[in-house]
Amino acid sequence: MFITVIGSGSKKREMAGDIAHWIGLHLMPRLQNKLFVNIQLINKLDEKDGVSGDCIWEDELCNRPREFTMRINSSQPLQEMLSTVAHEMVHVKQYARGELKDFSRTIKLCKWKGKTVDLESLNYYDHPWEIEAHGRERGLFIRWFEQSQWKNCKWANY
Repeated sequence: MFITVIGSGSKKREMAGDIAHWIGLHLMPRLQNKLFVNIQLINKLDEKDGVSGDCIWEDELCNRPREFTMRINSSQPLQEMLSTVAHEMVHVKQYARGELKDFSRTIKLCKWKGKTVDLESLNYYDHPWEIEAHGRERGLFIRWFEQSQWKNCKWANY
């Protein structure tokens, strides 16, 4: 997996890249040499765009894209920022494996595991891809953290 991280400070960039790489190895081992993930750490993204993070595919392969841009709010507490990276990496997996497919970026319809979903008919928290991403983000963060070089840092009190 080819990961670039821009924005914020060097420690946050290193940690965001490290957790993204670790999750990629665990969720998508066969796609390691095929995926490009650009992570942008943006200060106060929540105030600017109302999100903690998001992920979009950049290439033309909308069925199983291989290039992604992830925007992450770098002003949230470090543990939350890294959990957001974990959440968005679950979305990378969903797109890259073809589980989640957008019809287009303007139409409010998508496919989840072969079934068409009208985005406006469901609450955000009822979208099945969000249920998976929210359900896995904390466990992925904890598993990464326990084996990381930062496991003895005071900031991580999970």
